[in-house]
Amino acid sequence: MSTIYQTEVAKRFTIYNSLFLDLPFSDIYRTGTLLPVLATRCKEGLEAGQTPKAIIQQFFEELMKERSKEERDQLLFHMVQYVERQVVLFDSIEDAAFDKVNDVKGKGTLSALITRVDNDNKRQALIDKLNNFSVRLTLTAHPTQFYPGNVLGIMTDMEQAIRANDLGTINTLLQQLGKTGFINREKPTPFDEAVSLIWYLENVFYPSISDILTRMLRALDIPLHEWKNTGLLRIGFWPGGDRDGNPYVTHDITQKVAERLHRWVLRNYYRDIRKVRRRLTFKGVEHLLLGIERKLYSTLFEATPIYLHAEELIEDLLAVRQIVMEQHEGLFVEHLDEFILKVRVFGFHFATMDVRQDSRKHDGLWQEIIGLQLGEEKLAAYQAGTEEEKLAIVREVDSLPAIEQLQDPFHQEMLACFDAIAYVQDFNGEAGLHRYIISNCQSLLHIMQVFYLAKLTLCKEGKPLTLDIVPLFETIDDLRNAPGIMQTIYSDAVYAAHLRERNKKQTIMLGFSDGTKDGGYIKANWAILRAKEELTAISRQEEIAVVFFDGRGGPPARGGGNMHNFYASLGKRVENREIQVTIQGQTISANYGKIASCTYNLEQLLCAGVEADLYPSDEKCLNDAQRALIDELADVGYAHYKEFKKHPMFVPYLEHVTPLKYFGKTNVGSRPLKRGQGGGLKFEDLRAIPFVGSWSQMKQNIPGFYGVGKALEACKAAGKWEEVKKLYRDSLFFRSLMGNSMQSLAKSYYPATAYLKEHPEYGPFWELMKTEYERTVEQLTALADMESLLEDAPVSKQSIRIRERIVLPLITIQQYAIQSMLESGEEDPVLQKLILRTMFGIINAARNAA
Repeated sequence: MSTIYQTEVAKRFTIYNSLFLDLPFSDIYRTGTLLPVLATRCKEGLEAGQTPKAIIQQFFEELMKERSKEERDQLLFHMVQYVERQVVLFDSIEDAAFDKVNDVKGKGTLSALITRVDNDNKRQALIDKLNNFSVRLTLTAHPTQFYPGNVLGIMTDMEQAIRANDLGTINTLLQQLGKTGFINREKPTPFDEAVSLIWYLENVFYPSISDILTRMLRALDIPLHEWKNTGLLRIGFWPGGDRDGNPYVTHDITQKVAERLHRWVLRNYYRDIRKVRRRLTFKGVEHLLLGIERKLYSTLFEATPIYLHAEELIEDLLAVRQIVMEQHEGLFVEHLDEFILKVRVFGFHFATMDVRQDSRKHDGLWQEIIGLQLGEEKLAAYQAGTEEEKLAIVREVDSLPAIEQLQDPFHQEMLACFDAIAYVQDFNGEAGLHRYIISNCQSLLHIMQVFYLAKLTLCKEGKPLTLDIVPLFETIDDLRNAPGIMQTIYSDAVYAAHLRERNKKQTIMLGFSDGTKDGGYIKANWAILRAKEELTAISRQEEIAVVFFDGRGGPPARGGGNMHNFYASLGKRVENREIQVTIQGQTISANYGKIASCTYNLEQLLCAGVEADLYPSDEKCLNDAQRALIDELADVGYAHYKEFKKHPMFVPYLEHVTPLKYFGKTNVGSRPLKRGQGGGLKFEDLRAIPFVGSWSQMKQNIPGFYGVGKALEACKAAGKWEEVKKLYRDSLFFRSLMGNSMQSLAKSYYPATAYLKEHPEYGPFWELMKTEYERTVEQLTALADMESLLEDAPVSKQSIRIRERIVLPLITIQQYAIQSMLESGEEDPVLQKLILRTMFGIINAARNAA
């Protein structure tokens, strides 16, 4: 694959980039001519120990000596624009070569799995597993993808032109790209975010999921129209429902997003029924299909919908199918069956929305409710009480005040949110929204506060509660306490009755992003695995079907990287009924943005979960000695990371050196930079995306490796190096963990910030980072018996190398601006704008940087 990558990607980029560099982008200077010169100066200068400021100033002195400061600044902005578009070009070339660079029929794909199970006489075991398994990808409202919609459209056309080797179209599209803006002038609303992600639902996930299921069922000789597990592959959706720290998500936004999802899936059905009708033109059939088409049209475009539920549409389609089979020998019935399958899978909801809110907000709401419903005396008792006493008082509330009685507008909105849940379930069905996720969940009380709010608002006229309450455990302490909390709640008679009504199924969410921010790389991943094992044991004991929902981001520091290896490596101690994971930003566009890559990555996840059951092995199960060794590594890494976090320069460095504060100005997401509303930066309020993204911008990637080198070095000093090497060889979990950390290291470049070692305040802090970086590279390459990072992943290594080379001028320009302001002690508006503008290209090039 490495040779193919060179031919299909690296060489194509060289060829098409030559066209690109000749674009008439600037009337003043031939930016395309000067950019390669700057790129060379950056590479050679940083490697020689020059500072970014010295490199840029020397470049100006040599090539723009007579030009004004304004003209020099303008050239830098032009350089940024060029590099941004080079990244788009490279993305398009990689996307076009996806099915050539990746083995789309090899290991981890459905075709390979079915061939394997047939050879091993395990077909029925596979079918049994598929009947009870599910993969849910949840698209989240955390956009770190900086491409606006019009640029994504150009990229789609570019990919098709590159596949066809259409040089003329490529050249025209490059010109269009050169004149198309990359920046949102206004911050998007939550509804804007939803619209952007619905594009992927309509154009990628809808055809991709349908294709995977159709091929799978036909290969296994299962009639499409009879397939019962329609949730085998499904999509979750957070825009419009994720309220955690986002004041712009309101109940009416939730309703609008649900309506949009409803209409857009019906649009797809309307297009599909017209295609089906073109083939099924038979007597007794055509007029029925025309009637279905008219009903869909009326439901879509007229005031009074005819189809209120997906089941009504399916009933009509099955009636047509019966006639085709009985009177027309089943001719073209496969087209009808594919359509029936789509309606079963996507329903009238398209994707399943979730509501999410921080636990601390519920506590404030309950205080106002208790004061209104039970009086000030009870409120005082609640405020002074233990957790058990608080819960007892919550249970006393048998009705809620009218929304307008609440004095706090935010509390009014929180109650209105439950009305929105009822609306969505009525409009899109229960599949449209059936979960409420509690961020920062730390106690039984946090869960029961939401449970009773839901009971009091949604259970009208004795109806059962059709909402799942999902705790989200994130920090190291929360993960450690999670099993005890769930053991207690399983024992609560009222909640246990609710679980029986919900088929004894409990979803638990675990946060990789905030876990790593809190505990460091090894500790967070290990704490999550241990928590899953303990929660599985407790749930099995109580005969509860536990499902784990992983809050992952794109980079390894946030649980990203090669995820399918993790799901293949969990072993029998972790419940494996479903794989649920968040995907966001660049991960959506990079891994699921095109039908080919979406299909491949969905199949990889599906097969990882299925094979974990069908083909258990020692590689996927950790023995006691291995566990003890990982415990030791995690503890050493955690202690080293905690010491680093306690450094007096840790928060000031993030706040005043990194581009952290600029994330809120990028106009790519609706959410604020941090959860707290105060003026000062508090580490605990800092969101994971800007936290990880800031280290990525600096090419330091601290959350993805810090403490790993120290932990490995400590084991070597204790005479356990051979044990660690054996662990690496024998454990898929540990090998995947270390491999993803290598990705973080491969995307780091400390020469870009080496000037900071001379800074009087931040110099010692920078040295700590550089030392741990070098130590981790040394230890990991020795552990894996490699001369350099990622030798076992040559395609990833080449992709990262080229991408980092493309954006090196942006990295240098950004650090030039940071260095200049640090030295002057003044906030320069032009330099600030340069920092902001360079962020887009740097983060897009990494594809999973935040």
